[in-house]
Amino acid sequence: QAMEKSRPLWDNPLQFVFACISYAVGLGNVWRFPYLCQMYGGGGFLIPYFIMLIIEGMPLLYLELAVGQRMRQGSIGAWKIISPYLCGVGMFSVFIFIFKCPGNTGNLPWLFWGFSPHVPPSQDPLPWATCPLNSNHTGYEEECEKTSSTQYFWYRQTLNISPSLEASGSVQWEQALCLTLAWLVVYLCILRGTESTGKVVYVTASLPYCVLIVYLIRGLTLHGAVNGLVYMFTPKLEQLSNPKAWISAATQIFFSLGLGFGSLIAFASYNKPSNNCERHAIIVSLINSTTSVFASIVTFSIYGFKATFNYESCINKMILLLMNTFDLEEGSVTADNLSEMKGYLMATHPQEYAQLSPQLRNCSLQAELDTAVQGTGLAFIVYSEAIKNMEVPQLFLKSPKSFSVPWPPRVPLWPQLEQGISDVLPEGSACPWEILPSLHSVVCLINCVIGLIFTMEAGNYWFDIFNDYAATLSLLLIVLVEAIAVCYIYGIRRFEKDLHTMIGRKPNWYWKIMWAFASPLLIISLFIFYLTDYILTGKLQYQAWDATQGQLVTMDYPGYALAVIGLLVVASTMCIPLGALLTFVRKRLKRESVST
Repeated sequence: QAMEKSRPLWDNPLQFVFACISYAVGLGNVWRFPYLCQMYGGGGFLIPYFIMLIIEGMPLLYLELAVGQRMRQGSIGAWKIISPYLCGVGMFSVFIFIFKCPGNTGNLPWLFWGFSPHVPPSQDPLPWATCPLNSNHTGYEEECEKTSSTQYFWYRQTLNISPSLEASGSVQWEQALCLTLAWLVVYLCILRGTESTGKVVYVTASLPYCVLIVYLIRGLTLHGAVNGLVYMFTPKLEQLSNPKAWISAATQIFFSLGLGFGSLIAFASYNKPSNNCERHAIIVSLINSTTSVFASIVTFSIYGFKATFNYESCINKMILLLMNTFDLEEGSVTADNLSEMKGYLMATHPQEYAQLSPQLRNCSLQAELDTAVQGTGLAFIVYSEAIKNMEVPQLFLKSPKSFSVPWPPRVPLWPQLEQGISDVLPEGSACPWEILPSLHSVVCLINCVIGLIFTMEAGNYWFDIFNDYAATLSLLLIVLVEAIAVCYIYGIRRFEKDLHTMIGRKPNWYWKIMWAFASPLLIISLFIFYLTDYILTGKLQYQAWDATQGQLVTMDYPGYALAVIGLLVVASTMCIPLGALLTFVRKRLKRESVST
């Protein structure tokens, strides 16, 4: 039977909705969603994203909330009630939690170090407003001249990034101290336990929207913002045949909603049994996806300004170069006739033009939109660009940290851990809650030590590995097992009766079709497409910063990085078969002991 909670965590249903939003809304919406939009062709990513929201996101969020609310236990205990052989599903969620914790907090040191020590409150101009002078004070730093002042500040002064994963470098003590500070903040947030969670969710859920609105107002007033928005909403239909775009859309839905981590099940277990989890699943899904699109509009408006500025700067440099080289009259070369003048000068002055050709560039707004900003630094670079162009930038200097605020109080991850302890204890025994502060301190310390890898010069590349592979295929597998377990092991009709008992009505045909057929089949198809694509390409690649070119270049992962990726995937996925095997062996031994 379901175990009743001795003390509800939520004072009212609205608080639960705010908690889910606080859990979901964060850097995943602010940088990961716009980054995927840019990677897969703007509107070409929005199409699979909203298809995944309808087929995967809302149905599976409803399923997890209903399972937690009905079983009244955490992830491990809830799936053990459905079937003892599914205890590995809950352990799977705990492993994903362990693997994702270092990555989720890995970007906080960059925020603390990038925006605090470098920038006194009164500094004007901001350090990323212009390129720094070289050591001889005869010009600007060569690397900065080849890119932009904002990107230089991010990649060189904040990350001090290495040219490749192999050149790992040493731990940078400034970032290491900031990492320690970040985990200290996390520990203080969870020190009082889960009962303090409900007190802060109103603030943590609302604050990112206030910051985004400020950036939206400024972003839409910047020159070239429309170019970024057109780029965002114009689909590249060829991306619809790219299986990686669909897999990225599915995992973005799982990441942003928190599906498969077990935290939502633990969260919902504190609800009243009569709570309308169907309505809450719809509300949270729509708010979360709207937030992602809203954050992308903000990002791409600033992104369009940056690309337009780079494009116009390129045009002006080419015009000035041609006028000075060929002694042309001022105004004879414009942006409109630049291509014609190049052709004319190449025909009339072939030798001079040939000598000049290495310095000439083909300026393209589309190329700038495709390559202006990439990678995990998208939000940091773009929003820093927005701060630079505000009237009083110092007032907004600390606001990038606001996007990291939702994570430390993302205490739904910690109730999952606490529930896991309770679930694995023998039946009838009480959880020694007095050990939780010590447990939290140990977990925070371990994650802080693991996170030191992100403070190395190659830390950004390791961050990408944890972000891309620690819970990508694993999430697809776990939600597939969850849907199959509820529909075909627990039974869809039995689950219908449970929902009728809780909310007073049975689920309609949409929910049942999605749970039983559409969602599992789509996830299986994604697995097949991903494996097929990997077999055809045969390699995994990453984006590395090339200081000599001032841009990102594509490189192959070295062998030891591939081993880490394999370990991250296998370590969590093996929990399900190992859990079933251990349950089978335990039952077999128990039967043999009874028979003897």
